[in-house]
Amino acid sequence: MHKADSIYDDIPAERYQFPSQYLSRAEPCIGDWIVYLEPRKVRNSRGYFAVAKVEKIIPDPTTPNMFLALVDPGTYLDFIRSVPFSGPEGPIERGVLNDAGVISGRAQAAVRPLSSADFARVVNAGLPDNDTVLPRVDEADDPRMLQELRAPYHVERPIIERLVAKPERKAFFRRAVLQAYDERCAVTGWKLINGGGRAEAEAAHIKPVEHGGPDSIQNGIALSGTAHWMFDRGLIGFSDDLDILISRQVNDRSGVEAIINKSGKALAPERLALRPHPVFLEWHRENCFKH
Repeated sequence: MHKADSIYDDIPAERYQFPSQYLSRAEPCIGDWIVYLEPRKVRNSRGYFAVAKVEKIIPDPTTPNMFLALVDPGTYLDFIRSVPFSGPEGPIERGVLNDAGVISGRAQAAVRPLSSADFARVVNAGLPDNDTVLPRVDEADDPRMLQELRAPYHVERPIIERLVAKPERKAFFRRAVLQAYDERCAVTGWKLINGGGRAEAEAAHIKPVEHGGPDSIQNGIALSGTAHWMFDRGLIGFSDDLDILISRQVNDRSGVEAIINKSGKALAPERLALRPHPVFLEWHRENCFKH
């Protein structure tokens, strides 16, 4: 279980902090996949919202009697559809039911085992086949990737294969980020949709994948093509409070200022859990932004 305003030092895409009493429950997760659940008591809970693989568990070097479950780089993936804890047929996680078919106290445990059947049921609901969207035509890196994405897709395909396939991860990340930003560029405020229904805005990684950045909404931001180009080259950046920063190396500052939305801040989702995480924003400022 995780919530955005947790007292624990969590970054879902990188680490999950927990007290020592959960260690015996968490250790079986090492080398295996997990799902994240936002508690039902959270207002407008997202339910099950992401999947990841645990690389290892270590003692927290900064806090006594606490441990960190470290996420295997490149495995975290936000769902493109939130999965409610319970629906018309009851809990999607059947393992929380007792022999009488009633929700047991097990459902309150912040760390608990998940059966393979429950795992597959949750992931397939969060990453449904018909919600995969193709990138803009001019974004295609490789025609073979587009061909693979367009190929008929079936739930019977091994669940882990879905989670590690590069073309699908790219499409899922794009869908999750654009959905969070309502397909609107965070810098310009533009929401441009072409005749085919494709958004002009792109899903940009704040910390690039090649540098260990995760496919997390908190490591993503929706940007128009020009804003994305400037962001990747360090010509614009963001403060932790999402003020839009312009590099002193920009040769046409007035031109850049003209396309920035009037607030001067990135237009980000209201929900804290969907906004850029300061850890990734800081990485971009220190490693990419040209001061």
